[in-house]
Amino acid sequence: MKFDLNKWYLQKINGEIIYKYSGSVTSDKITESLSLIEDGLDKNLVKGKIRKKVYNVVVECIQNLYHYADIPPLSAEVDIVPKYGLIVLSKDQSFFRISTGNFFKTERLSRIEESIKMVNSLSDEDIVVVYRDILVRDNPNSGGSGLGFLDMVRKTGNKLEYYIYPQDEKYSFLSLDVYIS
Repeated sequence: MKFDLNKWYLQKINGEIIYKYSGSVTSDKITESLSLIEDGLDKNLVKGKIRKKVYNVVVECIQNLYHYADIPPLSAEVDIVPKYGLIVLSKDQSFFRISTGNFFKTERLSRIEESIKMVNSLSDEDIVVVYRDILVRDNPNSGGSGLGFLDMVRKTGNKLEYYIYPQDEKYSFLSLDVYIS
């Protein structure tokens, strides 16, 4: 049975929607999205540390989509565009939720799942140690590869929730939820 993207999307648009987008994740779309997200945070009177956390984690999530999303398979009922991704930023009483989703070639998912599981298994102290080790080890021009998931957990203090849904024999859909309170 193939993944039902519309059903997934309907589940993610709970609470007060600050921003939602589905389509090709391009550098122009990132710039536009971040501006709209800032406007949405202003409209919802989000201030101070929580605003900074939400914004920084949204940036990490969008960067993940930009760098790692694949073209969706023909079996997906979406526009077949490069770097197809979805993002929903919502507020629900005492927390914000950033939900992202994108298609991956199934052969690539095990590495991503291992990264998420590793980050989720770390204590707060271990996250800081691993984060610093990566910063020291990486070339300053590499953009801090490997820091995205660590940074999300470090900034939010919450584990990453993820699900992998098979789409067809070659593709799967990765759903990632990050909670900020």
